[in-house]
Amino acid sequence: MTASVGSQVAVADDLLFKDYKPSCAFLFPGQGAQAVGMGAEAQTVPAAAKLFKKANDILGFDLLDICTNGPKEKLNSTVISQPAIYVTSLAAVEVLRAGGGEDIIESADVTCGLSLGEYTALAFAGAFSFEDGLKLVKLRGEAMQDAADAASSAMVSVIGLDSDKVQLLCDAANEEVGDSEKVQIANYLCPGNYAVSGGVKGIEVVEAKAKSFKARMTVRLAVAGAFHTSFMEPAVSRLETALAATQIKIPRIPVISNVDAQPHSDPDTIKKILARQVTSPVQWELTVKTLLEKGLKKGYELGPGKVIAGIVKRLDKTAAIENVGA
Repeated sequence: MTASVGSQVAVADDLLFKDYKPSCAFLFPGQGAQAVGMGAEAQTVPAAAKLFKKANDILGFDLLDICTNGPKEKLNSTVISQPAIYVTSLAAVEVLRAGGGEDIIESADVTCGLSLGEYTALAFAGAFSFEDGLKLVKLRGEAMQDAADAASSAMVSVIGLDSDKVQLLCDAANEEVGDSEKVQIANYLCPGNYAVSGGVKGIEVVEAKAKSFKARMTVRLAVAGAFHTSFMEPAVSRLETALAATQIKIPRIPVISNVDAQPHSDPDTIKKILARQVTSPVQWELTVKTLLEKGLKKGYELGPGKVIAGIVKRLDKTAAIENVGA
């Protein structure tokens, strides 16, 4: 009886943002957006520069030096790129603020981020502190790297097909490989751009068959392994332990989850979803579509790169989106 009442309360607590009406969205990039030179602009803004100093203490290495000077191979590694993008993206918020953008920051009434960017969005929304978020992101990068090292896996972008065709391509590939090599759609980015994750043999079959399915091209992604699939299962328990020890508060604005494209307000639900996120497909296309359908008027992509702005424009050419770098 008590458990049932408790679960009803949790469900009620999680519905705070159910009927959200977005007008201004802050969107945060994920792994792959990193580039040598990022973070340099942030050093001219004291509040942004301070975030990098805090990060150095938490991480135990000079993050800014790797961001601004590379080498590229080091910056691209999962354990470095995830904290680098998290810190640079939140530094971009401070760059915007220092440039007279306080009103814009105040007007943001919804936020979300691509994969890793969900942590940045939660920090922006006040669900956890900058420091706690960075500790989680550091652990997430390490846990995902270790999971990738434990099995031979990869990711590939399939360009020029709709999601149904990519699913058929995955099905065809899976008929030719064993269970440990199977593939699935891991990132639903936008029409014509879906990332497939799985065993290396399965990914090779996807690449070989893509042309016969009328794909324009495939691009092997420079990541450690099959993110957002069961290959990342070893990372889940480590994340669960770290999340259990982290104070998470109700976000001050809706944060849209990658797992189900819904906003969540119950801290325990947010913890469960973040742990599941590394093994679940990223529902980014549905997230952006929903924001646009609900009447989003303006979006800001904060952090390195312009990947998210490109995706938003693919879904709606008339969408208003600005980039704020750091």
